[in-house]
Amino acid sequence: QVQVVESGGGSVQAGGSLRLTCLHSGDRYNRYAMAWFRQAPGKEREGVASISTHGGVTREAEAVKGRFTISRDNAKNTLYLQMDSLKPEDSAMYYCAATLTWDAFRWWLPDGYDYWGQGTQVTVSS
Repeated sequence: QVQVVESGGGSVQAGGSLRLTCLHSGDRYNRYAMAWFRQAPGKEREGVASISTHGGVTREAEAVKGRFTISRDNAKNTLYLQMDSLKPEDSAMYYCAATLTWDAFRWWLPDGYDYWGQGTQVTVSS
């Protein structure tokens, strides 16, 4: 059974940085495309960034382009999200997700992912 576990969230002031980490516990991690989603209170879950199985293709939401970078280390079964120049509107619960059937053109849809973590909270103060 695949499990994904996020870590690295916290509280930071606007303009600061955080790096989120997601550890994938299953076999053959390099077969899974991965993604980060976030959900703020009262809002729908939204795609933040996604990455192909070997990291050659990435996708980012317009709201985070140029500030957030998704990456992965297949030797460590780990996914990362480097978040720079954080804004108060980035505050949310951040979730890691995995799928064996990635659609690079619909990567932002939560229904496209089969495995989800419990989330890690990011709070950005002004």
